[in-house]
Amino acid sequence: MGPLLARFSRGGQRLRQADRARPWVLDTAVVVLVFLMFCLPDLLHGGAGDGDGPRRFRLALTRLPLTGMLFVQAGLVLPLLWRRRRPMAAFGVIAVVFVVQWSVGAALRADVALFIALYSLALHGRLRQLPWACAVMAACVMLVALRVSSAVSVWDALFFLFSTAIAALALGLVVRTRRAQLAGLRERAARLETERDQRSRLAAATERARVAREMHDIVGHNLAVIITLADAGAYATDTAPERGREALELIGDTGRTALGELRRVLGVLREASDAATSAPALSPQPGVADIQALCDGVRAAGLEVVYRTVGDVDALDRGMQLTVYRIVQEALTNTLKHAGAGTRVRLSVIRQDDWLVVRIRDNGRVGHSASWNEEGHGLVGMRERAALYGGDVTAGPAAGSGWLVEATLDLAHEAGTR
Repeated sequence: MGPLLARFSRGGQRLRQADRARPWVLDTAVVVLVFLMFCLPDLLHGGAGDGDGPRRFRLALTRLPLTGMLFVQAGLVLPLLWRRRRPMAAFGVIAVVFVVQWSVGAALRADVALFIALYSLALHGRLRQLPWACAVMAACVMLVALRVSSAVSVWDALFFLFSTAIAALALGLVVRTRRAQLAGLRERAARLETERDQRSRLAAATERARVAREMHDIVGHNLAVIITLADAGAYATDTAPERGREALELIGDTGRTALGELRRVLGVLREASDAATSAPALSPQPGVADIQALCDGVRAAGLEVVYRTVGDVDALDRGMQLTVYRIVQEALTNTLKHAGAGTRVRLSVIRQDDWLVVRIRDNGRVGHSASWNEEGHGLVGMRERAALYGGDVTAGPAAGSGWLVEATLDLAHEAGTR
């Protein structure tokens, strides 16, 4: 049963596709089929009344000449060619021909075209036209019942004709409702597919932004340290060779650290198949415990960093610890780039109540604030990281001199997202 239904479904889909490509083919086929089934027998036997039903019924009808029969059949059947494009017009023309035909007392098998036109109007026409069409149909039915009243009971004729008309009307409305439901389902499926694609693109854009932020933090910080150490080493080569050698060693250590972090970030981005064949050596994300090592690195580059913590900061969520580390890293990198070596930095990470405050203040030279904001990517990245934990980052000139960066993170937000 299943394969048979699937075969019928595929056949129906092919027919619908062919109909959309050449709609006139189906309309012509309907007209030809109606002619062969209902018009040709009348032409061969002389009309619906000849040889059909009891003798009194035949006597109640008028026999049309062949030419008149052809004209009436054409008026009944040919309008079906535009039954889908102009259903009300087709129904109206067929109804007029039908009334004229029964006014002279003639009966033809082609009268079935009126019921086909009513079905087409219910399926393809405007719903507000149906009451008018039903009124016209009722008038036609009453006319037929009165014309055959001498041979058939009026109530029997009305019951049969009204039942046929109601069946045609109901069938058209049912098919119309079904098609509307299917169109709604297809539209909903297309909308869901579009929303899925949009979510995928949004997720990809978010991931690209996250990776770009990680790369900026890693590369920007380590390159700033390397450049500062290289400048200091070049200056100390002639005056203090040992200091120059120490700077080169620190450059190598910083470069290896940066390379390791880059491998970790890029390793996460690899496809699963690549990871299965050559899994990258991954290391944990940096946290609050790694800030001390970060401070040691920038001290070697020439900054004087005083670092302190208040409260149990090591118990923070790993995601929040990474956010704190990146904010501190970006702030120290910008201080190193814009304020220069010899600047004194006071760094504090304070946990109090439901808030975590990260404060980085330096005593850099005047004008350092303007250069700090030239690129703007670092400050934007810090604010985006803080926003993930319901916080914010403020940056501006400190009272007296220097520059102050302060990040406030909501610990309650952290607890609520676990």
